[in-house]
Amino acid sequence: MADSRFVYVTYIRTTAEKLWQALTEPEFTRQIWVETWQDCDWKLGSSWKLMIPDGRVGDSGEVLEVDPPKRLVLSWRNEFKPELGTEDYSRLSYDLEQQGEMVKLTLIHQMDKPGSKLIEAVSQGWPMIMASVKSLLETGVPLEATRKWPEGL
Repeated sequence: MADSRFVYVTYIRTTAEKLWQALTEPEFTRQIWVETWQDCDWKLGSSWKLMIPDGRVGDSGEVLEVDPPKRLVLSWRNEFKPELGTEDYSRLSYDLEQQGEMVKLTLIHQMDKPGSKLIEAVSQGWPMIMASVKSLLETGVPLEATRKWPEGL
């Protein structure tokens, strides 16, 4: 069990297939994840990078598990904030469970390190990003706050 852990559960009126697309495909992630996109072919063992709009790598890792549209697990390390990049890799998992007209999404981001600065940081960002995913899929419009990369970062 990890020493630092963030868990987020939400229910989204959509299908597991559409939610999978929103979590993995660039045309969706750019809308809900401050213009970033993921560079990955979504195969077991593949490298994964979260790309910042100016071309820098924001985060990187590897696909540890992939079972579309039910489960995705990535190793994850921050690459652009020195205070976060010194920590070892964390682990992000998405579990999608279709429940009638909605999907239960469980996100767990964890690290085997007490007091992880990375987990502290992502625990501030994930709720807004996931709320924007929900808004995009249910209304067609993401949250305004998740549409643009913050200036100066």
